Amino acid sequence: MQRDLSVLWHPCTQMKDHEHWPVIPIKQGQGVWLEDFDGHRYLDSISSWWVNLFGHNNPHINTAIKQQLDQLEHVLLAGFTHESVIRLSEHLVQLTPQGLEKCFYADNGSSAIEAALKMSFHYWQNCDQQQKNKFVCLSNSYHGETLGALSVGDVALYKQTYQPLLLETVTVTSPDCFNRESGESWEAYSLKQFTVMEKTLAEQAEQICAVIVEPLVQCAGSMRMYHPAYLSKLRQTCDRYNIHLIADEVAVGFGRTGTLFACEQAKITPDILCLSKGLTGGYLPLAAVLTTDTIYQAFYDDYTTLRAFLHSHSYTGNPLGCAAALATIDLFKNTDVIGKNRHLSQYLWQKAEPLQDHPHVAEVRQHGMIVAIEMVQNKANKTPYPWQERRGLTVYQHGLQNEMLLRPLGNVVYWMPPYIITEEQIDHLATVTIEGIHAATQAA
Repeated sequence: MQRDLSVLWHPCTQMKDHEHWPVIPIKQGQGVWLEDFDGHRYLDSISSWWVNLFGHNNPHINTAIKQQLDQLEHVLLAGFTHESVIRLSEHLVQLTPQGLEKCFYADNGSSAIEAALKMSFHYWQNCDQQQKNKFVCLSNSYHGETLGALSVGDVALYKQTYQPLLLETVTVTSPDCFNRESGESWEAYSLKQFTVMEKTLAEQAEQICAVIVEPLVQCAGSMRMYHPAYLSKLRQTCDRYNIHLIADEVAVGFGRTGTLFACEQAKITPDILCLSKGLTGGYLPLAAVLTTDTIYQAFYDDYTTLRAFLHSHSYTGNPLGCAAALATIDLFKNTDVIGKNRHLSQYLWQKAEPLQDHPHVAEVRQHGMIVAIEMVQNKANKTPYPWQERRGLTVYQHGLQNEMLLRPLGNVVYWMPPYIITEEQIDHLATVTIEGIHAATQAA
């Protein structure tokens, strides 16, 4: 731990905290478990920041990476190609919503968003519509922490400091259903919220490149959720006003919300789809940006026209990452992952639902393999705890003392476990979570 603190600057961390709370060195992982050097285990209930789908040290993915390593570790993807990236692209075109026909690769979720924003903007430039230079995003949204991705996000904790550096964007009220009236359905509330989006697009269509959304779940935005009907209306309206729809499925793709891709629940195809995290099963950094042939053709011209998409990363389409992604897709194809997840989702809900009666829980919500529990100071009017009290930190610490990795988003405790979790392990997860929430709220 001392060696770590002498040389490392950890992400999303106030390093001074580690004067009181030590970092945890992990020696190995197996299945849903992480194990430290003292033999203590931690159930990885958040899939190591939402990336791990089929458990740590998965033998199928391990074998695929080893085989690729013996053949080709990396080659540039400009002017060259390789078997793994071609096969992966073929699979992604087949699996994603119909109409997405071309794959562009990046290194991580934020990089995928940057590529998508540039791709949309550049498309309109190539189509001689230079006035289209604005992006629309939802309040409380999050798309990453590079400057372009921050620009189209709306979580102040990450964005506020860098505001002077960012693009000017249009932020529209989120459809998340936390503030719906008693008795009001998710669908009714989400559709009611869409009126703001519709008005914005109607008034500013000539200036708007694209709308970017996280389908169904605003993950870093406290796991707030909404109904697929909003996406259906958004797709129709973007078509009406000739505006691109960018779907950020970096966190919600690959089975997290109950279908392979969240957009499927609204029966829509975005113009650009961003994927990462679970794409490689949590093994290696890789991102894919899928788009339509219409967008692709706007860049396809003689070199001298300078219409090419000159965006690149050194490790674009890395063979090892592609091999991990292909092995991950194999697991989806060879087993009924989605069907099994439906059963697990029901069991997760069964264990979380009793918390709805907790005096300091405002809401328990779920989309597929994502469950969120929102702690509040006052249940009747949903008054939040002051963020300075760091109630979620109490839950986190209680988890570590009881073989559980829980990392709440502020006052929101969430479960996003690997798909191989068992009912017995869910029982343990629920017990530790309930105890942690009680410990965090008893001094309300």
